[in-house]
Amino acid sequence: MRVKPIALAMSALCMPGAFAANTPLTLEQKLANLEARLENAENRAAQAEAQIKVLQQQQTVTAQKAPAIAVESAQPVAADNAPKLTLSGYGDIKFYGDVEFNMDAASSTGSLTSVKTSANKDWAPGSDERWDINGRLLLGFDGYRRMDNGNFAGFSVQPLADLTGKMNLDDTVFFFGTENDWKVKVGRFEAYDMFPLNQDTFVEYSGNTANDLYSDGYGYIYMMKEGRGRSNSGGNFLVSKTLDNWYFEVNTLLEDGSTLFVDQQYHGADLDNQKNVAYVRPVVSWQSGAFSTAVAMESNLVNNAYGYRDSSGKWIDESSRTGYGLTMTWNGQKADPDDGVVVNFNTAYMDATDENDFTSGINGLWRNFELGYIYAHNEIEKFNTASFNADCDSDCWISDPGKYDIHTLHASYLIPDVMKMKNFNIYLGAYASWIEGHPNSGEGNNDSRYGGRLRFKYYF
Repeated sequence: MRVKPIALAMSALCMPGAFAANTPLTLEQKLANLEARLENAENRAAQAEAQIKVLQQQQTVTAQKAPAIAVESAQPVAADNAPKLTLSGYGDIKFYGDVEFNMDAASSTGSLTSVKTSANKDWAPGSDERWDINGRLLLGFDGYRRMDNGNFAGFSVQPLADLTGKMNLDDTVFFFGTENDWKVKVGRFEAYDMFPLNQDTFVEYSGNTANDLYSDGYGYIYMMKEGRGRSNSGGNFLVSKTLDNWYFEVNTLLEDGSTLFVDQQYHGADLDNQKNVAYVRPVVSWQSGAFSTAVAMESNLVNNAYGYRDSSGKWIDESSRTGYGLTMTWNGQKADPDDGVVVNFNTAYMDATDENDFTSGINGLWRNFELGYIYAHNEIEKFNTASFNADCDSDCWISDPGKYDIHTLHASYLIPDVMKMKNFNIYLGAYASWIEGHPNSGEGNNDSRYGGRLRFKYYF
């Protein structure tokens, strides 16, 4: 936009009194005044043009940052009936998900532990050797609102669809608090991980819920997950606090405690649930630089929650369970993402009715390759062999009181950015487990199992 000098000159000449003065001006003075006015007008026009360009640039940047939502229809849509996406305006909404499909091969009939090595929830210890494809698709919907003073509130829900044709649910949680200070969570979710397995692909001991962790007749890999949460029969309430390098957390899990045991069987007895358990799980964590550590315990506070009656009709309480855990981590990838090493050392101990379990493990990750070892020791003081399921005798390893040792090696390798897509990865995983049984009566027994997995992981 340019202002023409001729137009400005005519405008100036037509202004009343434009050249009026008490003292007559010479022609040269009049021309000088006109030239100054023309110069001022041109400067103002240049400033206006610059401001217009700045506004146009700002509008372009805003348009580029704003996400575009394209709505396609198989049928033509009139302008008045165009579909609309309307949000409440109370906070940010996020939609995301991932695809996780596995191709598995596992050896020999039977199982050594209550291990969940398949995303297929119908598979159980004691099945024949497996050659299958399993997995699930997760959809996530998160809402989050943050105030200027740091207060926040939000929610998360994550439905799952698996290859068996069933719909499940991962997390559904509501939370609120103040950022970098305190937080409250309620719903279905997992609390602090006290036994991280690093880049675990196939081992997945104890599954990912607080249910079906203990399979009667098989070894138990205790990993501080009984009160962690994500239960199918109850919910969590968690309070946490962050203070400098310290993190404090108390999680409470209310659920049907007998669902901890597959088929509600424990030491050869069928459990009768009388009332819900209340697990309390405090955690104290400290972190500085690459090093972090945490200690925790979990305990059921409700007596006589579940149990059974013996042959004389006497009630036997089986719900007394208290566990302790320690984990330490060195994460060198914080300072060196390419060559840094991540190492976890974990240990856990469970003091339960007629049984004590100890588990310890170490694992390391370097340049997409992970290797780990887990040792578990089960000491069973009482086992009702007479009422034990006869169908399990040929496959189950623990049917008598005694001591049992379980060793597991697990490894995985990540192939990132498949086809140059940063959201598409492939994992190769393998494990080998062997058990050494030392019952109080009879001969000991030993056996081993192994398996491999190809996992496709796609994020969106």
